[in-house]
Amino acid sequence: MAETHAYDDDEPVEQPAAHGGSEAVQATANDGKLVIKTHCKLPAVARSTARDNFAVLLHAQAPSIAAEATAASAPLDLVTVLDVSGSMTGYKITLLRRAMQFVIDKLGPGDRLGIVSFSDDARRVIRLTRMSDDGKASAKRADTNNLNGWGTSKNYSVLTPPSFKRSGDRCLPVHTLGFGTDHDAAAMHTIAEETGGTFSFIENQAVVQDAFAQCIGGLLSVTVQEARISITCSHPGVRVRLIRSGRYESLVDADGRAASLDVGELYADEERRFLVFVDVPAAGTGEDVTDLIKVSCTYRDTASRQSMVVAGEDAVVQRPVEVTAHMEPSMEVERECFRVEATEDIAAAREAAERGAYAAAKAILDRRQEELARPAPGLAGDPRWAALVSELRELSARVADRREYEQTGRACLLAGMSSHTQQRATSVQLFASTSAASTGSTSYGCPAPGGFGAYMTPAMQSMVNLSRKTRRNGGRETCLVPSEEGSSSEVGRREAKVLG
Repeated sequence: MAETHAYDDDEPVEQPAAHGGSEAVQATANDGKLVIKTHCKLPAVARSTARDNFAVLLHAQAPSIAAEATAASAPLDLVTVLDVSGSMTGYKITLLRRAMQFVIDKLGPGDRLGIVSFSDDARRVIRLTRMSDDGKASAKRADTNNLNGWGTSKNYSVLTPPSFKRSGDRCLPVHTLGFGTDHDAAAMHTIAEETGGTFSFIENQAVVQDAFAQCIGGLLSVTVQEARISITCSHPGVRVRLIRSGRYESLVDADGRAASLDVGELYADEERRFLVFVDVPAAGTGEDVTDLIKVSCTYRDTASRQSMVVAGEDAVVQRPVEVTAHMEPSMEVERECFRVEATEDIAAAREAAERGAYAAAKAILDRRQEELARPAPGLAGDPRWAALVSELRELSARVADRREYEQTGRACLLAGMSSHTQQRATSVQLFASTSAASTGSTSYGCPAPGGFGAYMTPAMQSMVNLSRKTRRNGGRETCLVPSEEGSSSEVGRREAKVLG
């Protein structure tokens, strides 16, 4: 597809202040930096036994946003692409305007916002404009005057030019939000997947602003950029066999002695879990411990704009002469293994439903749900485990027949796949649950993918809470304290696109 429009009149960003050199800084433990922990599936392997495909969990967590670092955080370039086709009239367009007003209020003076509307074609409403007081006023005027239902159809193909798709180290994520039951969920999911964004589904359009708030809460709280995890084998006999990393690109060297993971950008407090499967050799006489792998991570800190290097925990196993018959596995590893398998089942159920095999799709989800309903003793009562069971139950109800699948099931499954493969919160807002009668649940709709916001960060939750407060107050709410004027920096500047 050809690029049909090119603009060079965006409002310029301020020149960055000088920061330190480009040398990577070695971070020390517990100093507010990214943290990587490791968990072995079993604490010990018998000395005389070799074990293939031994699971090691890597658990990475981004640092929180320090209050003093708020003004120094990397500014955001945000382009919102809004559906103004004939179906987006009346109440729908009013809700969309309110959501955009909320987003505008939450951007700081160092951030830039562009608005594009689309129907049969796309047109720019405002250029990328810095969100100073004047910029916000201009954006709100443009939002009010130009977001009216027009046109007859949606043509999503005009919204993802080749330059937006994954290419090397540079990618502009597009986060898509499908409203109601008449959007093309498959197309919107594909756009998000191709660009590293997320897909959310909002059937209950009354809370569309909350979905925008959740998305912007993440985008405004990035603390880690360009994260890359490196794995090296410690013992000469250890080899990396496989990495289960979802949508994150992983590479294992030909000899299995080293591997890497491209993690990219992380919101404040956001977590990632990756399963690394290694071959463990038999231990020699007197070898009480086998060092399996060493883990480190390089990334750019958005507050300091420095390149950082952090060392993770080493993964080691004990090597006793004999091991007990009923050795307890790591609950962290068990939970992640089941989550990955459940994600694969959601994808398999979607494939079955797409070919019209609704009973088979339901059976896939029911089998996994039944298996998860009998957790290991250490996981009984675990909230994340229970949430995953609840999610599978709800998804099963939404693939039971063609009508339910086409109305809400497809979008629910795709939102779940988007969330689980990236381990990032997406929004699913539905009307009354189809399974409420059978489960006795009084909750609204299905839980967010990952289980009741399992991937939700504090910053995202805080922004959603602000949105709810704003809606209760009829749109009046005190803004968050924005970044300091003049703190904008092209170094580490972030870009994102929201399609709704």
